[in-house]
Amino acid sequence: MPDVKTKFIAPIIMLWALAAGARAETVAGRWDATADVSGASIPFELQIDGAGDAVRGHFFNGERPTNPSAEGAIENGHLHLVFPSYAAVLDATVADGKLEGTYTAGGHATAIHAVKARAPASSSGLAPRIAGEWIIPYHSPKGETAWRLIVHQKGAVAEAAILRIDGDTGTLSGRFSQGVFQLSHYAGERPALLEVTPRTDGSLGLVLIDQSGRRELSALSADRAKAAGATPSDPMNFTTVSDKAAPFAFNFPDLTGKAVSNADSRFRHKVVVIDIMGSWCPNCHDEAPYLQALYAKHRHEGLEVVALDFEQPDQLAKPDRLRAFIQRYGLTYTVLLAGQIKEAPAKLPQTVNLNA
Repeated sequence: MPDVKTKFIAPIIMLWALAAGARAETVAGRWDATADVSGASIPFELQIDGAGDAVRGHFFNGERPTNPSAEGAIENGHLHLVFPSYAAVLDATVADGKLEGTYTAGGHATAIHAVKARAPASSSGLAPRIAGEWIIPYHSPKGETAWRLIVHQKGAVAEAAILRIDGDTGTLSGRFSQGVFQLSHYAGERPALLEVTPRTDGSLGLVLIDQSGRRELSALSADRAKAAGATPSDPMNFTTVSDKAAPFAFNFPDLTGKAVSNADSRFRHKVVVIDIMGSWCPNCHDEAPYLQALYAKHRHEGLEVVALDFEQPDQLAKPDRLRAFIQRYGLTYTVLLAGQIKEAPAKLPQTVNLNA
């Protein structure tokens, strides 16, 4: 027969275990989150799995999961996630079904707020049709006169992306509500909020809020944009080389410090694809699996791929993010540490208009 002390201790242990289980449940699952950027709250989704010292998390690019955290833990309501692919850390307090904290990358901290995910609110009114390809007249510092906007739509739900000469916004996703499509993106980098308002003249009114601030823009049909002289730059001809007949020269160290040059015998009589990239670059993450697949398929036929990596100074000195990049995509082609981002045009003098 148990004594009185045992009878009291057993329920206490059970309550403690139930409380610990409740804490684990509060962190695991899908979270509706916002990031404070340029005076706006940019919505995004965050998935957290696990408990204790085995917590992992990832963001979403539309419905596609992005690079996950490599390590993480929750202890006494404090959540800590490390994202090597972004050289970033998420630190937050979790209590009463709310998550409050900061996401720090490149020395910049972004305030993050989140609650457990709920079913999306019903749309107000019948959503107008905005699907298709649009042209955004815009004179950018890179010499562009227009961007391209691509929209996919299913009822009140829409996904879109703005394509610039230097990449894109990622998947902006959201819904139509109270006369406006609210589309957003935040996947551990390039946060953006795009408000799309259909106009009576057939154009779209746009408000784009990102780390550059707030911009009010318009989107036109291709015919109207052409008549207005707004034509997106051709990415196949935007950046060129001064002499197309000359070999493309490079001479940079690999991650072991060994110098690798285009004149090396390993490249002689072979087709060499040069990828000018950075581990910080979202579109470089997009292209890496395709380059690896191309290399794996054709390397025995004489194909080589060489990535020239340009980084921020801290990552150039200690390229942990690049190592995570290589590991994440299983890269077996050559990756060289070429220099800082701003040095790219000078270190590759054969290039013309290398500002993308």
